[in-house]
Amino acid sequence: MSVNLLFLNNADMDRLGAGDMQAAIHDVERAYVLVEQGDVLVPGKCVMRWGSTPEDENVLGRINAMPGYIGGEYNMAGIKWIGSGPQNYKKGLPRASVTVIFNDPDTKLPVCVADGTEVSAKRTGASGGVAMKLLARKDAQAMTICGAGAQGRTQLEAALIVRPSIHTVYVYDIRMESSKKFVEEMSAKYPGVEMIAVESPEEGCRKSDIIITVTLANEPIVQAEWIKKGALMLNMADYEFTYDCVKMADKIVVDNWDTIKHRMISTVALMWKDGLIKDEDIYAQLGQILDGQKSGRDNDDQIIYFNAVGTGILDLAVTTRCYRKALQEGVGTTLAYWE
Repeated sequence: MSVNLLFLNNADMDRLGAGDMQAAIHDVERAYVLVEQGDVLVPGKCVMRWGSTPEDENVLGRINAMPGYIGGEYNMAGIKWIGSGPQNYKKGLPRASVTVIFNDPDTKLPVCVADGTEVSAKRTGASGGVAMKLLARKDAQAMTICGAGAQGRTQLEAALIVRPSIHTVYVYDIRMESSKKFVEEMSAKYPGVEMIAVESPEEGCRKSDIIITVTLANEPIVQAEWIKKGALMLNMADYEFTYDCVKMADKIVVDNWDTIKHRMISTVALMWKDGLIKDEDIYAQLGQILDGQKSGRDNDDQIIYFNAVGTGILDLAVTTRCYRKALQEGVGTTLAYWE
């Protein structure tokens, strides 16, 4: 008996719908619900860092291994292997590069090796999209994006799907040229939305219903006094919001609290480490809201803080959808793995 291994490169994955944000939002929602139903295995993220401090990591980079199993309609085991090179932009290369390896959950043999770079970017944007769908004001009109990289773009894409009422987007980046490039590109893609590059995050945050941070900040870039009533704060990367921002929130919502504590880089994780946040202060995980255990936003005045760190099962969900389509349509390159 022979065992075949399917290879899917970036072009294959694009053809199979890896870039479909609407589908990614659905996959991410299902993954969060399956977590709450106990139909996943998430051993945890293994982080291989260069350097000895978070500051070193943000310059020298890291490689993460994120294994898992997701049940339900996906029923797939695998691992996400992601390299992050923060200085790659200087070489004209993407910061993140991702490989996903699938193993049959029955035989445990490998069945697919797929490029997961676009999947990773889309599923992170989809995580923000799910949070905005559940936690942002339904009539949200203005948002601020801190970080004008690839993640800023996918967060915007997801935001405009779940909150089409948004008509103004403020963009802040430590490099103004990046903000201006973002505004130019996204204005062409979304001509009905006003894009504004700002010199400081305060210019946008004070006016925004949604504030998203996707940066490499080692010190907070968003201050509590800038947050207006009804705002949703999305801390999607590192130590980007002050402790006071979290303290003023009516609800603290996360994607996976145990993983956030293990990763120990975001504002709410650091507060937990310092004894300022307890486990019981976390209102809900997204899956608990999606399956009806907890409510999302209760009124238009609530201030909500959300933090996501991500797990490999999100990538497995999105990639499994593409893999099954590849088998149906004969996409990719098949090699005999074992004969």
